[in-house]
Amino acid sequence: MARIIAFANQKGGVGKTTTAINIGASLAAINKSVLLIDLDPQGNAGTGLGFVRGIARQSIYPVIMGLEAASENILTTSVKGMHIIPSTQHLSGAEVELLDSEKRERRLEMALAEIVSGYDYILIDCPPAMGYLTINALVAANSLVIPLQCEFLALEGLSQMMKSVEAIRQKWNPNLELMGILLTMYDKRNNLSKAIEDDVRGRFGDAVFQSVIPRNVRASEAPSHGKPILFYDFNSITAQSYLKLATEIVERG
Repeated sequence: MARIIAFANQKGGVGKTTTAINIGASLAAINKSVLLIDLDPQGNAGTGLGFVRGIARQSIYPVIMGLEAASENILTTSVKGMHIIPSTQHLSGAEVELLDSEKRERRLEMALAEIVSGYDYILIDCPPAMGYLTINALVAANSLVIPLQCEFLALEGLSQMMKSVEAIRQKWNPNLELMGILLTMYDKRNNLSKAIEDDVRGRFGDAVFQSVIPRNVRASEAPSHGKPILFYDFNSITAQSYLKLATEIVERG
């Protein structure tokens, strides 16, 4: 039975997609079977794995709308052991379409029931908003990873995110657990990064992953080549950080 992990934060630009891609690749590298679901209408998870948007018919859109089975929309990636259900532009209208849908918060949970036994991990890349797409991800998930950019304003977004998670626990998914808060875009030369780290660890303690993801030019280049950083520059500090994080995720799971 797969552990379903949502990567979510209501603030954009914090590294959700990059983290989802690279954790998926890192878990696959240690012989775990992985399915990545791109639930963000921007579709960057697919692009970051080398898929040209709109070429493939497969998409998470008909799955979450109850039109097709999840198993019919899975694509094989270039990373051995890693698959993806990509996003398309049609997903941008799903928020409105779900408004009048029955069991609108549980569409993804119901769709994953047929495939959950086929993977070790199902990773969900969420959009940067607490709409019905993100709610569907958090209702379907066992665990939540919150990527947090090391900047002051990100802390305000974290507080709001924690309130939203508690509301979802109370209303729909009491089994949702916070697997960890992940510090991203960490710059050890910047005193602000260290101050943010100290603040977050002081507030949340062991809920913060020991691994931090540093700023790195090579990591920024990797998506344009359609590769996880692990396969673009294995020896980079960012690739090694994601491998360490994958080990933490396995241990926490």
